[in-house]
Amino acid sequence: MATVPKETDTPAKARVKPTYLILGSGSIGFAVAKELRELDKDLVIVDKDEQKVETLREEAYEAVVGDIGDPKLLNQVSTKNLTAILILSSDIEANKVALENIKKTVSSEVYIVSRAPDIINKQEMEKLGADLVVMPSKLVASSLARSLERAESLRRGSKLSQWLKDINNKKLAIVIHDNPDPDAIASAIALKEIAISVGTESSILYHGEIGHQENKAFVNLLGIDLYRMEEHDISNFDQIALVDCAVPGSNNRVPTNLHVGIVIDHHPLGEVEINADYVDVRPNVGATATILTKYLQELNIDITTNLATALLYGIRTDTQDFKRNTDPADLSAASFLYPLSDHEILEQLERPSMSIETLEVLGDAIVNRQVVGSYLLTNVGTIRDRDTLPQAADYLLNLEGISTSIVFGVSEDKIFISGRSHDIRINLGDVMKRAFGDETGGGHATSAAAQIPLGLFSASKDRQTLLRLVNEAVMKKFLSVVGAEESEE
Repeated sequence: MATVPKETDTPAKARVKPTYLILGSGSIGFAVAKELRELDKDLVIVDKDEQKVETLREEAYEAVVGDIGDPKLLNQVSTKNLTAILILSSDIEANKVALENIKKTVSSEVYIVSRAPDIINKQEMEKLGADLVVMPSKLVASSLARSLERAESLRRGSKLSQWLKDINNKKLAIVIHDNPDPDAIASAIALKEIAISVGTESSILYHGEIGHQENKAFVNLLGIDLYRMEEHDISNFDQIALVDCAVPGSNNRVPTNLHVGIVIDHHPLGEVEINADYVDVRPNVGATATILTKYLQELNIDITTNLATALLYGIRTDTQDFKRNTDPADLSAASFLYPLSDHEILEQLERPSMSIETLEVLGDAIVNRQVVGSYLLTNVGTIRDRDTLPQAADYLLNLEGISTSIVFGVSEDKIFISGRSHDIRINLGDVMKRAFGDETGGGHATSAAAQIPLGLFSASKDRQTLLRLVNEAVMKKFLSVVGAEESEE
């Protein structure tokens, strides 16, 4: 006859069925437990300290007394519905033992996180099978760095806004570099929008031509208002802001004796000193549009569809769709702008027609190419539109065996040089500066340019002689700096 249990009999204790199992309830373990409970997760905490466990139970946590190194530990809890095990005690050797025991016991679908004090222990725990190894000191440092970056960003935004507010009864000229690209134009529009938010009037000025087909389409499709510097006397403006360029007279037509109020740029400056009221130069980011996007975010300024489209396109073009000089900040800015942008316009911008001049320059670049090792240099002769040069340089870099492409041509008074590189041995921006001078050359490691006044060369009346002299000079200077010897292809 079966025995019927009395009401006073104690039933067998049901095993707990947690979703998350936390081993160790020190400062790290308890902090994680609090976060998980706020997310409404089921969890159990294991600790060998009975007093800690009692305190946790008083705070309504499911807690178990146990040694995390005990191979029978998991008998105290059900592993059937386990999503993750977090081994977070401060005893690193105990963590390793627990990790080894767990890997022998639980399903491979259970996610295992372990704590380590340094990279050596981290690597050891990864070999033992941890899916994720965290180093608290590194997490604290990363969190602190992010907080400091956020504080610095807020301070910058506040300082820029205040500077613009202080001149709201004055005229501001926003000057971008000669023959501006989408990054420069979009950044200038964003700064103009920030100025408007504090009641300051501004005009965007440029010199040269908007020659690249994509750049023309960019300005036309988005209805962007730009003014040529020849149409305005810069001295009539009370303040000047340089955007996507940093030095008066260097790739812009601002007289060198004029005071500049604002400089916002992403190009490396080398040893050049900037004299301005407000300077924000970040060579680590891939586009000036990224910097301006952060300002718009920090200042809580509404971003129109056209402005978002312009900024996103500026970031994409200057980073070559995030394949060149790209920083996490560029990706973050692009992610923020993406849902705000007009994707039909972006699609149109990506498929512009190629001009006859671009096609001719590309043809000349191919025919006239000279290859020295993995360096390709080509003289395309007389040019009317310097924007054809970077297009040719981009194209030629795709040729087999080429790590660096340099395309140059001559206008009425200057030699224009554009380069592209994926050679990790050189920094193309530094090479351009060393070869052609700090004032005329520069750029990034993979993308750079130079402008050289013809000077004595302009005295030559024979155009063919001039082009030959230019070809010899550019080839010699560039190859000398990179340590290559000129030879026939």
